[in-house]
Amino acid sequence: MSFLQIVIEAFRSMGANRLRTALTMLGIIIGILSVTLLLALGDSMQRFVGKQLESLGTNMLFISPGGDRAQAQRMRRDAAPALTMADAEALDKLPSLSGAAPVLRGGVKLAVGSETSSFDVYGVTPSMFRVRGWKLDQGSIFSDADMRSAARMVIIGQKVADQFFYKQDPLGKYIRMENVSFQVIGVLHGEGRQVDGPDLSKLVIVPITAARAHLVRLPFAENVHYVIAQGKPDGNLDDAIADINETLRDRHHIKLDDPDDYTIDNLASFAETANKISTGIALLLGLIGAVSLVVGGIGIMNIMLVSVTERTREIGIRMAIGAKPRDVLLQFLTEAVVICLAGGVIGVALATLAAMGVTATGKFEVFIDAKTVIEACGFASVVGIFFGFYPARRASRMLPVDCLRYE
Repeated sequence: MSFLQIVIEAFRSMGANRLRTALTMLGIIIGILSVTLLLALGDSMQRFVGKQLESLGTNMLFISPGGDRAQAQRMRRDAAPALTMADAEALDKLPSLSGAAPVLRGGVKLAVGSETSSFDVYGVTPSMFRVRGWKLDQGSIFSDADMRSAARMVIIGQKVADQFFYKQDPLGKYIRMENVSFQVIGVLHGEGRQVDGPDLSKLVIVPITAARAHLVRLPFAENVHYVIAQGKPDGNLDDAIADINETLRDRHHIKLDDPDDYTIDNLASFAETANKISTGIALLLGLIGAVSLVVGGIGIMNIMLVSVTERTREIGIRMAIGAKPRDVLLQFLTEAVVICLAGGVIGVALATLAAMGVTATGKFEVFIDAKTVIEACGFASVVGIFFGFYPARRASRMLPVDCLRYE
Protein backbone atom coordinates (compact mmCIF):
# COMPACT_ATOMS: atom_id res chain seq x y z
CA MET A 1 0.00 0.00 0.00
CA SER A 2 1.15 3.51 -0.77
CA PHE A 3 1.31 6.08 2.01
CA LEU A 4 -1.68 7.90 0.47
CA GLN A 5 -3.74 4.71 0.59
CA ILE A 6 -2.77 4.19 4.22
CA VAL A 7 -3.91 7.73 5.10
CA ILE A 8 -7.21 7.19 3.25
CA GLU A 9 -7.76 3.92 5.14
CA ALA A 10 -7.04 5.76 8.41
CA PHE A 11 -9.80 8.29 7.66
CA ARG A 12 -12.18 5.49 6.65
CA SER A 13 -11.54 3.72 9.94
CA MET A 14 -12.16 6.96 11.86
CA GLY A 15 -15.41 7.50 9.91
CA ALA A 16 -16.62 3.99 10.64
CA ASN A 17 -16.43 4.61 14.39
CA ARG A 18 -17.34 8.29 14.69
CA LEU A 19 -18.37 8.33 18.36
CA ARG A 20 -15.29 6.42 19.50
CA THR A 21 -13.06 8.63 17.35
CA ALA A 22 -14.66 11.78 18.78
CA LEU A 23 -14.21 10.59 22.35
CA THR A 24 -10.59 9.63 21.59
CA MET A 25 -9.94 13.04 20.07
CA LEU A 26 -11.48 14.79 23.08
CA GLY A 27 -8.49 13.99 25.28
CA ILE A 28 -6.08 15.30 22.63
CA ILE A 29 -8.22 18.40 22.04
CA ILE A 30 -8.12 19.24 25.73
CA GLY A 31 -4.39 18.50 25.90
CA ILE A 32 -3.50 20.61 22.84
CA LEU A 33 -5.84 23.38 24.02
CA SER A 34 -4.03 23.41 27.37
CA VAL A 35 -0.53 23.29 25.87
CA THR A 36 -1.24 25.97 23.25
CA LEU A 37 -3.00 28.35 25.59
CA LEU A 38 -0.52 27.94 28.42
CA LEU A 39 2.48 28.35 26.10
CA ALA A 40 0.86 31.47 24.65
CA LEU A 41 0.20 32.80 28.16
CA GLY A 42 3.83 32.17 29.10
CA ASP A 43 5.15 33.92 25.97
CA SER A 44 2.73 36.81 26.41
CA MET A 45 3.76 37.21 30.04
CA GLN A 46 7.44 37.34 29.04
CA ARG A 47 6.68 39.97 26.40
CA PHE A 48 4.62 41.96 28.91
CA VAL A 49 7.41 41.92 31.50
CA GLY A 50 9.99 42.83 28.86
CA LYS A 51 7.85 45.69 27.59
CA GLN A 52 7.33 47.08 31.08
CA LEU A 53 11.04 46.91 31.90
CA GLU A 54 11.94 48.45 28.57
CA SER A 55 9.58 51.35 29.25
CA LEU A 56 11.29 51.90 32.61
CA GLY A 57 14.77 51.71 31.12
CA THR A 58 17.23 49.01 32.12
CA ASN A 59 20.05 51.54 32.53
CA MET A 60 18.32 53.29 35.43
CA LEU A 61 19.91 53.44 38.88
CA PHE A 62 18.04 54.28 42.09
CA ILE A 63 20.21 55.70 44.86
CA SER A 64 18.63 55.87 48.30
CA PRO A 65 20.03 56.83 51.71
CA GLY A 66 20.91 54.08 54.17
CA GLY A 67 23.11 51.03 53.98
CA ASP A 68 25.09 48.70 56.21
CA ARG A 69 26.37 51.77 57.97
CA ALA A 70 22.93 53.22 58.71
CA GLN A 71 22.30 51.52 62.06
CA ALA A 72 25.69 52.52 63.46
CA GLN A 73 25.13 56.13 62.43
CA ARG A 74 21.68 56.21 64.02
CA MET A 75 23.16 54.94 67.27
CA ARG A 76 25.94 57.49 67.10
CA ARG A 77 24.01 60.56 65.94
CA ASP A 78 20.38 59.51 66.28
CA ALA A 79 19.90 60.36 62.61
CA ALA A 80 19.74 58.35 59.43
CA PRO A 81 22.21 58.95 56.58
CA ALA A 82 20.92 61.31 53.93
CA LEU A 83 21.27 62.26 50.29
CA THR A 84 21.22 65.92 49.38
CA MET A 85 20.54 68.19 46.43
CA ALA A 86 24.29 68.77 46.20
CA ASP A 87 24.87 65.00 45.89
CA ALA A 88 22.42 64.87 42.98
CA GLU A 89 24.08 67.86 41.29
CA ALA A 90 27.51 66.21 41.63
CA LEU A 91 26.22 62.96 40.13
CA ASP A 92 24.53 64.84 37.29
CA LYS A 93 27.98 66.02 36.16
CA LEU A 94 29.54 62.54 35.93
CA PRO A 95 30.59 61.70 32.34
CA SER A 96 29.45 58.07 32.72
CA LEU A 97 25.85 59.17 33.41
CA SER A 98 23.29 60.74 31.10
CA GLY A 99 21.97 62.57 34.12
CA ALA A 100 20.87 62.36 37.75
CA ALA A 101 17.84 63.91 39.40
CA PRO A 102 16.72 64.15 43.06
CA VAL A 103 13.21 63.30 44.27
CA LEU A 104 11.07 64.47 47.18
CA ARG A 105 7.95 62.39 47.65
CA GLY A 106 4.93 62.69 49.91
CA GLY A 107 1.22 62.01 50.16
CA VAL A 108 -1.14 64.98 49.77
CA LYS A 109 -4.83 65.69 49.29
CA LEU A 110 -5.74 67.28 45.98
CA ALA A 111 -8.84 69.40 45.68
CA VAL A 112 -10.61 71.19 42.85
CA GLY A 113 -13.88 72.72 43.94
CA SER A 114 -15.70 70.06 45.99
CA GLU A 115 -13.75 67.18 44.39
CA THR A 116 -10.97 65.81 46.63
CA SER A 117 -8.67 62.82 46.39
CA SER A 118 -5.36 61.61 47.81
CA PHE A 119 -2.28 61.27 45.60
CA ASP A 120 1.48 61.01 45.92
CA VAL A 121 3.23 64.22 44.93
CA TYR A 122 6.75 64.20 43.49
CA GLY A 123 9.11 67.13 43.83
CA VAL A 124 11.62 66.99 40.97
CA THR A 125 14.03 69.09 38.92
CA PRO A 126 13.75 69.68 35.14
CA SER A 127 16.49 67.07 34.60
CA MET A 128 14.07 64.37 35.80
CA PHE A 129 12.14 64.63 32.52
CA ARG A 130 15.34 63.95 30.59
CA VAL A 131 16.46 61.11 32.85
CA ARG A 132 13.08 59.35 32.90
CA GLY A 133 12.14 60.15 29.29
CA TRP A 134 8.85 61.74 30.34
CA LYS A 135 6.94 63.56 27.60
CA LEU A 136 4.04 65.99 27.75
CA ASP A 137 0.76 65.89 25.87
CA GLN A 138 0.13 69.53 26.74
CA GLY A 139 1.98 72.44 28.26
CA SER A 140 5.63 72.69 29.29
CA ILE A 141 7.98 71.61 32.07
CA PHE A 142 9.44 73.75 34.84
CA SER A 143 12.19 76.22 34.03
CA ASP A 144 15.31 76.96 36.11
CA ALA A 145 13.67 80.24 37.12
CA ASP A 146 10.66 78.31 38.41
CA MET A 147 13.02 76.18 40.48
CA ARG A 148 14.78 79.17 41.99
CA SER A 149 11.52 80.90 42.90
CA ALA A 150 9.83 77.71 44.19
CA ALA A 151 6.98 78.44 41.78
CA ARG A 152 3.68 76.82 42.69
CA MET A 153 3.25 74.97 39.42
CA VAL A 154 2.16 71.38 38.84
CA ILE A 155 2.26 68.82 36.02
CA ILE A 156 -0.34 66.07 36.23
CA GLY A 157 -1.00 62.70 34.61
CA GLN A 158 -3.88 62.13 32.23
CA LYS A 159 -6.06 60.26 34.75
CA VAL A 160 -5.63 63.08 37.27
CA ALA A 161 -6.65 65.55 34.58
CA ASP A 162 -9.70 63.44 33.67
CA GLN A 163 -10.75 63.20 37.33
CA PHE A 164 -10.53 66.89 38.17
CA PHE A 165 -11.01 68.55 34.77
CA TYR A 166 -13.27 66.17 32.84
CA LYS A 167 -13.74 67.39 29.25
CA GLN A 168 -11.96 70.63 30.15
CA ASP A 169 -8.56 72.02 29.26
CA PRO A 170 -6.61 71.77 32.54
CA LEU A 171 -3.85 74.19 31.51
CA GLY A 172 -3.92 77.37 33.56
CA LYS A 173 -6.37 76.01 36.10
CA TYR A 174 -5.54 75.58 39.79
CA ILE A 175 -5.34 72.57 42.12
CA ARG A 176 -5.19 72.93 45.89
CA MET A 177 -2.65 70.75 47.66
CA GLU A 178 -2.58 70.98 51.44
CA ASN A 179 -4.60 74.22 51.04
CA VAL A 180 -1.93 75.71 48.77
CA SER A 181 -2.94 76.52 45.19
CA PHE A 182 -0.78 75.21 42.34
CA GLN A 183 -1.31 76.15 38.70
CA VAL A 184 -1.43 73.32 36.13
CA ILE A 185 1.20 73.94 33.44
CA GLY A 186 1.34 70.51 31.78
CA VAL A 187 -0.21 67.06 31.29
CA LEU A 188 2.04 64.00 31.07
CA HIS A 189 1.90 61.70 28.07
CA GLY A 190 1.23 57.97 28.42
CA GLU A 191 0.51 55.53 31.19
CA GLY A 192 2.15 52.53 32.83
CA ARG A 193 3.38 51.54 36.26
CA GLN A 194 6.53 53.28 37.44
CA VAL A 195 9.08 51.23 39.38
CA ASP A 196 9.25 53.87 42.12
CA GLY A 197 5.63 54.92 42.21
CA PRO A 198 2.13 54.79 40.79
CA ASP A 199 0.92 54.73 37.22
CA LEU A 200 2.43 57.45 35.00
CA SER A 201 -1.08 58.77 34.32
CA LYS A 202 -1.59 59.33 38.07
CA LEU A 203 1.58 61.31 38.75
CA VAL A 204 1.48 64.74 40.36
CA ILE A 205 4.77 66.58 39.81
CA VAL A 206 5.91 69.92 41.24
CA PRO A 207 9.27 71.74 41.40
CA ILE A 208 11.36 70.20 44.18
CA THR A 209 11.83 73.61 45.77
CA ALA A 210 8.05 74.16 45.91
CA ALA A 211 7.57 70.68 47.35
CA ARG A 212 10.07 71.43 50.10
CA ALA A 213 8.52 74.83 50.86
CA HIS A 214 4.85 73.79 50.95
CA LEU A 215 4.24 70.03 50.82
CA VAL A 216 7.04 67.72 52.00
CA ARG A 217 8.92 68.24 55.25
CA LEU A 218 12.35 66.70 55.93
CA PRO A 219 14.68 67.29 58.90
CA PHE A 220 17.17 69.25 56.81
CA ALA A 221 16.37 71.60 53.94
CA GLU A 222 18.80 70.03 51.45
CA ASN A 223 17.77 66.41 52.05
CA VAL A 224 16.04 64.39 49.34
CA HIS A 225 14.32 61.00 49.51
CA TYR A 226 16.33 59.43 46.69
CA VAL A 227 18.21 60.16 43.47
CA ILE A 228 17.52 58.60 40.07
CA ALA A 229 20.47 58.29 37.69
CA GLN A 230 20.67 57.07 34.11
CA GLY A 231 23.71 55.42 32.59
CA LYS A 232 24.93 56.33 29.12
CA PRO A 233 23.09 54.29 26.45
CA ASP A 234 26.36 53.02 24.99
CA GLY A 235 28.27 52.97 28.28
CA ASN A 236 29.08 50.29 30.83
CA LEU A 237 26.68 50.42 33.76
CA ASP A 238 29.26 48.90 36.11
CA ASP A 239 31.58 51.84 35.35
CA ALA A 240 28.74 54.25 36.12
CA ILE A 241 28.09 52.52 39.46
CA ALA A 242 31.81 52.71 40.29
CA ASP A 243 31.82 56.46 39.55
CA ILE A 244 28.75 56.98 41.74
CA ASN A 245 30.37 55.07 44.58
CA GLU A 246 33.58 57.07 44.30
CA THR A 247 31.71 60.40 44.22
CA LEU A 248 29.34 59.69 47.11
CA ARG A 249 31.95 58.09 49.36
CA ASP A 250 34.17 61.12 48.85
CA ARG A 251 31.33 63.58 49.49
CA HIS A 252 30.14 61.70 52.58
CA HIS A 253 33.69 61.35 53.93
CA ILE A 254 33.42 57.57 54.25
CA LYS A 255 36.66 55.93 55.25
CA LEU A 256 38.23 53.19 53.14
CA ASP A 257 37.13 50.26 55.30
CA ASP A 258 33.70 51.64 56.25
CA PRO A 259 30.57 50.47 54.42
CA ASP A 260 28.43 52.78 52.27
CA ASP A 261 25.71 54.89 53.88
CA TYR A 262 23.60 54.67 50.72
CA THR A 263 22.18 51.93 48.49
CA ILE A 264 22.31 51.66 44.70
CA ASP A 265 19.56 49.58 43.08
CA ASN A 266 20.28 48.52 39.52
CA LEU A 267 17.17 48.12 37.37
CA ALA A 268 19.10 45.84 35.00
CA SER A 269 19.41 43.27 37.80
CA PHE A 270 15.66 43.60 38.40
CA ALA A 271 15.10 42.95 34.69
CA GLU A 272 17.32 39.86 34.75
CA THR A 273 15.49 38.48 37.79
CA ALA A 274 12.09 39.22 36.28
CA ASN A 275 13.07 37.49 33.03
CA LYS A 276 14.21 34.40 34.94
CA ILE A 277 10.97 34.30 36.90
CA SER A 278 8.79 34.76 33.81
CA THR A 279 10.78 32.10 31.92
CA GLY A 280 10.34 29.67 34.81
CA ILE A 281 6.60 30.37 34.98
CA ALA A 282 6.27 29.90 31.21
CA LEU A 283 8.08 26.55 31.47
CA LEU A 284 5.84 25.49 34.36
CA LEU A 285 2.73 26.40 32.38
CA GLY A 286 4.01 24.37 29.43
CA LEU A 287 4.64 21.35 31.66
CA ILE A 288 1.13 21.59 33.12
CA GLY A 289 -0.28 21.56 29.60
CA ALA A 290 1.99 18.64 28.67
CA VAL A 291 0.49 16.58 31.52
CA SER A 292 -2.96 17.03 29.95
CA LEU A 293 -1.53 15.96 26.61
CA VAL A 294 0.03 12.82 28.10
CA VAL A 295 -3.34 11.91 29.65
CA GLY A 296 -4.94 12.28 26.22
CA GLY A 297 -2.18 10.14 24.70
CA ILE A 298 -2.84 7.34 27.18
CA GLY A 299 -6.49 7.47 26.15
CA ILE A 300 -5.46 7.08 22.51
CA MET A 301 -3.31 4.06 23.33
CA ASN A 302 -6.18 2.38 25.15
CA ILE A 303 -8.64 3.02 22.33
CA MET A 304 -6.12 1.82 19.73
CA LEU A 305 -5.62 -1.40 21.69
CA VAL A 306 -9.38 -1.90 21.66
CA SER A 307 -9.43 -1.17 17.94
CA VAL A 308 -6.68 -3.74 17.28
CA THR A 309 -8.68 -6.37 19.18
CA GLU A 310 -11.89 -5.59 17.30
CA ARG A 311 -10.16 -5.66 13.92
CA THR A 312 -8.20 -8.87 14.45
CA ARG A 313 -9.91 -10.68 11.54
CA GLU A 314 -9.35 -7.64 9.28
CA ILE A 315 -5.63 -7.73 10.15
CA GLY A 316 -5.51 -11.46 9.38
CA ILE A 317 -7.20 -11.00 5.99
CA ARG A 318 -4.84 -8.14 5.03
CA MET A 319 -1.76 -10.16 5.95
CA ALA A 320 -3.16 -13.28 4.22
CA ILE A 321 -3.50 -11.43 0.89
CA GLY A 322 0.02 -10.02 1.04
CA ALA A 323 0.22 -7.14 3.52
CA LYS A 324 3.54 -7.09 5.31
CA PRO A 325 3.90 -6.48 9.08
CA ARG A 326 5.33 -3.02 8.40
CA ASP A 327 2.18 -2.13 6.37
CA VAL A 328 -0.03 -3.06 9.34
CA LEU A 329 2.29 -1.17 11.72
CA LEU A 330 2.23 1.92 9.51
CA GLN A 331 -1.54 1.76 9.08
CA PHE A 332 -2.36 1.75 12.80
CA LEU A 333 0.40 4.27 13.55
CA THR A 334 -1.01 6.57 10.87
CA GLU A 335 -4.48 6.29 12.37
CA ALA A 336 -3.12 7.35 15.78
CA VAL A 337 -1.21 10.30 14.27
CA VAL A 338 -4.22 11.42 12.18
CA ILE A 339 -6.47 11.36 15.26
CA CYS A 340 -3.89 13.40 17.20
CA LEU A 341 -3.38 15.92 14.39
CA ALA A 342 -7.12 16.37 13.89
CA GLY A 343 -7.54 16.87 17.63
CA GLY A 344 -4.56 19.23 17.57
CA VAL A 345 -6.13 21.43 14.87
CA ILE A 346 -9.37 21.66 16.83
CA GLY A 347 -7.45 22.32 20.05
CA VAL A 348 -5.42 25.14 18.44
CA ALA A 349 -8.63 26.69 17.05
CA LEU A 350 -10.27 26.63 20.48
CA ALA A 351 -7.10 28.04 22.10
CA THR A 352 -7.09 30.87 19.54
CA LEU A 353 -10.69 31.73 20.38
CA ALA A 354 -9.85 31.67 24.10
CA ALA A 355 -6.83 33.94 23.54
CA MET A 356 -8.97 36.38 21.54
CA GLY A 357 -11.48 36.40 24.40
CA VAL A 358 -8.79 37.20 26.98
CA THR A 359 -7.31 39.92 24.75
CA ALA A 360 -10.77 41.43 24.18
CA THR A 361 -11.05 42.17 27.91
CA GLY A 362 -8.24 44.72 27.49
CA LYS A 363 -6.51 43.67 30.71
CA PHE A 364 -3.95 41.30 29.22
CA GLU A 365 -2.89 40.51 25.65
CA VAL A 366 -2.49 36.86 24.63
CA PHE A 367 -1.24 36.10 21.13
CA ILE A 368 -0.91 32.68 19.51
CA ASP A 369 1.80 32.95 16.86
CA ALA A 370 2.95 30.51 14.19
CA LYS A 371 5.68 29.18 16.46
CA THR A 372 3.13 28.17 19.11
CA VAL A 373 0.91 26.49 16.49
CA ILE A 374 3.87 24.54 15.08
CA GLU A 375 4.91 23.48 18.57
CA ALA A 376 1.37 22.32 19.36
CA CYS A 377 1.09 20.29 16.14
CA GLY A 378 4.54 18.86 16.80
CA PHE A 379 3.42 17.79 20.27
CA ALA A 380 0.32 16.16 18.78
CA SER A 381 2.37 14.21 16.24
CA VAL A 382 4.86 13.03 18.87
CA VAL A 383 2.02 11.93 21.15
CA GLY A 384 0.39 10.02 18.28
CA ILE A 385 3.61 8.24 17.36
CA PHE A 386 4.63 7.52 20.96
CA PHE A 387 1.30 6.24 22.26
CA GLY A 388 0.22 4.67 18.98
CA PHE A 389 3.40 2.67 18.46
CA TYR A 390 2.66 -0.10 20.98
CA PRO A 391 -0.84 -0.93 19.64
CA ALA A 392 0.46 -0.72 16.06
CA ARG A 393 3.42 -2.99 16.85
CA ARG A 394 1.12 -5.45 18.58
CA ALA A 395 -1.10 -5.57 15.49
CA SER A 396 1.87 -6.06 13.15
CA ARG A 397 3.19 -9.05 15.13
CA MET A 398 -0.05 -11.04 14.95
CA LEU A 399 0.00 -14.29 12.96
CA PRO A 400 -2.50 -14.45 10.06
CA VAL A 401 -3.67 -17.94 11.08
CA ASP A 402 -4.49 -16.83 14.63
CA CYS A 403 -6.21 -13.71 13.35
CA LEU A 404 -8.45 -15.63 10.97
CA ARG A 405 -9.43 -18.05 13.74
CA TYR A 406 -10.37 -15.18 16.08
CA GLU A 407 -14.06 -14.89 16.95
